[in-house]
Amino acid sequence: MKAVNVKVLDVRGLTDIADTLIVASGTSDRHVRSIAEHVIEQAKAHGFRPLGTEGEREGEWVLVDLQDIVVHVMLPRVREFYGLERLWDAGGAAHGASSGSVAHAAGHSH
Repeated sequence: MKAVNVKVLDVRGLTDIADTLIVASGTSDRHVRSIAEHVIEQAKAHGFRPLGTEGEREGEWVLVDLQDIVVHVMLPRVREFYGLERLWDAGGAAHGASSGSVAHAAGHSH
């Protein structure tokens, strides 16, 4: 499930919606959905119960809410348009991760 351009953002103190935001890109809507499904499977396998998901039908931007961690998997054009990293990096709390599994990053960020 090789997600592209995975970024892990520590947003503690900036918001109370989550402690960590993970933003990653998929290469197609199908890939975005597959990555999000894999995140959900891995979260459940490690004892985390997703609170909800949004956007699975369209597959351009899928959000997976893991309570303390919120995962955003997006098509590159959607990611660029909304600029979540720029929005949250204003707090100076961004940590970069090279391309890799979003589930792997989520599992080690909690």
